[in-house]
Parts: sequence; structure tokens; C-alpha cells
Amino acid sequence: MKLNEINIRDPFILPYGDKYYMYGSRVGTPDPKIKWNWGEQTGFDVYISTDLENWSEAKSVFEKQEGFWGEYHFWAPEVHLYNGKFYMLASFKADNKCRGTHVLVCDTPDGTFTPLSDKPATPEDWECLDGTLYVDKKGKPHIVFCHEWLQIDNGTVCERTLADDLSKAVSEPRVLWSGADHPDVYEACKESGHYVTDGPYLYKCENGDLISIWSSFGLNGYAELMSKSDNGDIDGNWTVLEKPLWAENGGHGMLFKDFDGNLNFVMHVPNDATFERPVIKRVFDKDGTLSV
Repeated sequence: MKLNEINIRDPFILPYGDKYYMYGSRVGTPDPKIKWNWGEQTGFDVYISTDLENWSEAKSVFEKQEGFWGEYHFWAPEVHLYNGKFYMLASFKADNKCRGTHVLVCDTPDGTFTPLSDKPATPEDWECLDGTLYVDKKGKPHIVFCHEWLQIDNGTVCERTLADDLSKAVSEPRVLWSGADHPDVYEACKESGHYVTDGPYLYKCENGDLISIWSSFGLNGYAELMSKSDNGDIDGNWTVLEKPLWAENGGHGMLFKDFDGNLNFVMHVPNDATFERPVIKRVFDKDGTLSV
């Protein structure tokens, strides 16, 4: 498959060995009566490439299973290599349960992932999604995630410390910033009063600064925005940067370096149900900021 033939949302690319492994949210057949409905998702796939343009067919790496709490809205899988194993952080929902990000594990990037524990890593009484993994300067792992606007109107990005084996959270959540902190998001969403936060992903700049990219709805539609810590680590004070990384009808992305050492940004474009495709853009890291 060519990259532009793959229909997924929330793409995530893991370079490992001599291959690239791409994960994302499946796009089902949506209900035309419901805006922002992407159909039924019951699992996650991986696509494999050596050149970022030619990809394998989808290979399932996780499917809905008996005994697991997640029943639907299988969203935004990320896979991180950590302490010799591959950990998937993905969001799930069930009747009478809040949406949450759960940690799954596998010995290989394209094998079958299994839940690491019986509870999500996000607070069970919060509507949460899009958790990502960050390891701080002291080697401690953290989950960075979104507390949804569906529950609190002004969505936030939060973090909490995880156990060293990622099996559970060991700290209370801390709010890093909110959707309304960005002036374009505030203007675009103030009439509805619903300020979206989606898809955080953290990146350490060449000068040591720590940036998180994240998505929301700006003046030109779905956009990829940036925030920065004031001390180069997760425990700093975070400021939302006014300049977007990507301003129009594309987002929920992440950053990765290809095998030539180039920094890249992958996102889904457009942000329209059934039409989404992964798009890769070269990114430049200069003086503690990023640009496409």
C-alpha cells in the first residue's frame, strides 16, 4: 500500500530495527446522521515499511476480547519501546465507564498486545483520552493525557507518574494547560464553550527544551499546536505557544526521526470522517521551537 491509500486517524510511527511501524485508529463506516462519528472500531492494526512510502497491508495487533473492560471507541494507539518491551497506550470506552487510556504490552512491535493490568492508567472517574508516554530526566515514566471537554468543557492536558513497570499510576493528576489557554482555540470555541484538547506528544529539542505538540480546533479548523515547559522537563510550568505547528484541517500527530536522522511530523489529513490519510512532513528544530 502507498501511504496515501491507508485510511486511519491518529497515526503513530515507531522506527525500530530497519523498519517503520505505523499504528492508528481504524476508520469504520460512519453514521451519516452523526457528525464526528467514525464507525465501530474493535481493534488496532500495524502497517510496516522500510521507506515511509510503501507499506504492508494492515496486520491486527489487538482485538476486542472477553474480560477486557474496553467495549468500543478504540482510539489513538501509540507504541513505545521501554525497558526492552513494546508498550501500547490506547484509549477505550464502555457503557457506564469513563473513557480512559490503558497500557498494553508485547515482546515485538507487530505481535499481539495484551493488557498490562486490569485498570486504565488515567483516573477512572475522569473522561480521558490520548495518553502518551514520557520518561523524565530521572528515568521516571509519566503518562501525559487529555481530560476531555465532554466532562469539563475546557479540556486540559494532564500528567501523572507511573510505576516503573507502567502497571499503574502512582501520583495524582497534575494539569499542565487547558484548551482555552490558546488564543485561536479560545476564539474558535468560545461560542460553544467547549475547548478541545487532543493527542499530546512530547519532544526534547536539540537545545534541551521540552515541547509538547497537541491538537484542537483553531480559526482554520483542526490544528496542531505546541506548548513548552520552562525547565526542560515534565515538572516545569507549561506555556502554550501562539504559533501553531500546523494550522488547517489536520492534526493529532507525533514526531519521529527517520533512519537518516531527519525529524518528521505525521498527522491525519483531512480531519473528515472516512477521508483521513497519514501525511508526513519534515520538521526543523531550531532554538527550542519547531516548524514544518
